[in-house]
Amino acid sequence: MAGNAFHNQNGVVFVNHLPLPLPFPQPFALINHRGGGEVLVPYNPPLLTPLGFSVLEAQMDEHRSISLLQFMVNKELVPSSEEEEKRRNVIVTLKQIVMAWIKKVAWQHRLPKQQISATSGTILTYGSYGLGVHSSDSDIDALCVGPFFATMADDFFIVLRNMLKGRPEVSEIHCVKDAKVPLMRFKFDGISVDLPFAQLKVLSVPENVDVLNPFFLRDIDETSLKSLSGVRANKRILQLVPNVENFQSMLRCVKLWAKRRGVYGNLLGFLGGVHLAILVAFVCQGNPNASLNALIMNFFETFALWPWPTPVILQDGLPAPGDAMETRSLMPIRLPCSPYEYCHSNITRSTYYKIRTEFLRGYTMTRDLLKPDFDWGSIFEPYPYSKIHSRFLKIYLSASEQDELGDWVGWVKSRFRSLIVKLEEIQGTCDPNPTEYVDMDVTEPNVVFYWGLNPCKRNFTDAASVKEDFMTNINNGYQGCPGRMELSIVLTSELPKNVLADGTGSGKHTKACWKILDYYNQQRIPIYSQHLPHYFVGYVATDGEPESPSAAVIPIMNI
Repeated sequence: MAGNAFHNQNGVVFVNHLPLPLPFPQPFALINHRGGGEVLVPYNPPLLTPLGFSVLEAQMDEHRSISLLQFMVNKELVPSSEEEEKRRNVIVTLKQIVMAWIKKVAWQHRLPKQQISATSGTILTYGSYGLGVHSSDSDIDALCVGPFFATMADDFFIVLRNMLKGRPEVSEIHCVKDAKVPLMRFKFDGISVDLPFAQLKVLSVPENVDVLNPFFLRDIDETSLKSLSGVRANKRILQLVPNVENFQSMLRCVKLWAKRRGVYGNLLGFLGGVHLAILVAFVCQGNPNASLNALIMNFFETFALWPWPTPVILQDGLPAPGDAMETRSLMPIRLPCSPYEYCHSNITRSTYYKIRTEFLRGYTMTRDLLKPDFDWGSIFEPYPYSKIHSRFLKIYLSASEQDELGDWVGWVKSRFRSLIVKLEEIQGTCDPNPTEYVDMDVTEPNVVFYWGLNPCKRNFTDAASVKEDFMTNINNGYQGCPGRMELSIVLTSELPKNVLADGTGSGKHTKACWKILDYYNQQRIPIYSQHLPHYFVGYVATDGEPESPSAAVIPIMNI
């Protein structure tokens, strides 16, 4: 580095820099407006003029990188040290709970004392937290990894759930059993946690088990392999990028850009977190010594000009697998670990066009390094839906109770792709805004979406036929009590003031999939351990769903 520095979870603080060319101040520091003092963010001032840059261009490149880091600080993209410590404590405590759970389950299964003493489980993180790009309001994606005797149905969803439910730090615990990746969802000290489960065919799971080691994947069941995929993809991405700090800073910026410009959210046909992580890692691999500004410039240039549907594949130094090219997705992006699969995608013709348009916009705005009036704020400017579109499809979702609303909204969102495709058949294209709004003039709990309708020769004004078709789709397989849905066409002049003013994409997000109902007055059947006939583990409600003695958890959606 160009100066002495120290590094921690939040990045780097620079001290004793070598002289920087004007117009840069000496010494350089970023100010944290939340807590005061210097903010810990990564930055590596170049010692030499970057290849292909003139001296002036090199100075501008460095100036842009510094101003982008300050922009990140101003937008609070980097959590404070207190927020980091709180999350670390959550993970440490969860690991302790899992260790106690494994010992308890081993005793229930009547394992020999030596095996009970030797057995262990662990917690592994993935998602934005696992990649080190989480913000202060991010969830924690954590994976519970257990040994060969720990089962998902009884040991994870009953025994561990009851242990978590009894903890004072844990609230709002739900079970999501019918998802592609079954999990528990709860809040721990106010931080939302998603916790799936994977079973390895070993007696003892090391604390930092290498999930990329084929030894630990032998004879693994399909559900466990799916649960492990997020952890494995994260770990492989961090192994393949040449500079982890640059990758993390770049990914934070790209995620903010995608959210602000309305192209973030897999359920609505846009790019999800894993898609963006792989795209960013791809650019980092091709530019190992580039500055943060140069990486962002290359990101927009690369994917604005990318020959889709050619897949994006990270280079891992291994022979290319002989699998056929992905042809079903408009923007195929391959996961970087075996078995090699492509990221799940809901991209449609409309959202593909929107993503490509935003890539081109970013490329146009960043490619001129000497542009005198360049401002990062313009790159991240919220997408002006009300200025672009004159008509909107209003999707109004409501329920009698707030808990029921979360379940209903989650289910409807999981079926949004079919609605987008239907609108494309009628309208040609549409622009689904991921932001969720609330109609404050209505007393019942509600969530409202406003999707832009692009002008075409066949503008439709009656949403009744679209609603009928979509209701058929969402009623298929829904197990709970459905809420209410209304579809209508509104003009820009009819939009509420908060919709006209809000373009940040920062509306609330609903992730509820299950609801808790009181079953005191219903028949309940006690369940005892099959290994210890006198050990009580919970109840089964009349519909066959295991429950704790005070409540039943009823599945009402798939994700």
